[in-house]
Amino acid sequence: MKFTRLTKEQFEELQQEFINFLASQSITAKEWEEIKTLKPEVAEEELDVFSDLIWEGVLDKVTHLEHFSPQQIFLFHITQVEIHLIGIRVENEAIDLTSRAGYQWLQKNLMDDAVNLYTSTKALTDDRNKDIFALIQQGASITKGQLFDYFQKTITK
Repeated sequence: MKFTRLTKEQFEELQQEFINFLASQSITAKEWEEIKTLKPEVAEEELDVFSDLIWEGVLDKVTHLEHFSPQQIFLFHITQVEIHLIGIRVENEAIDLTSRAGYQWLQKNLMDDAVNLYTSTKALTDDRNKDIFALIQQGASITKGQLFDYFQKTITK
């Protein structure tokens, strides 16, 4: 398995897609029930293959990620070959960027001496999706990139 297995809730939401996946392998509902009962290891493999297919489809479309922690924000823009990072670090432990008040403080005090902005670029490995998935496992969330774009414009002014 390349990524992680989908959760029970995710499988429930993707029930029709999973049925189509089984049908594409000529597995009927009755045969699936038999596989689950008589060959649970085969059923596990099918769940893993389906999970990887879903993850690949999602990760192929990812262009932006965000990761918030109390004193830092990491904003990622992902192309086919590189990851561009905008990092924001607040050198004041009384400010918690994961809270509404902390984020509002950052918006009002972006040029404060306690705020450090930095950028970086890193080449992706041969497996772009695995690189993205690693960031997600570390806590990053898939976004549309509005925050990245905002800070990109702020930095280039």
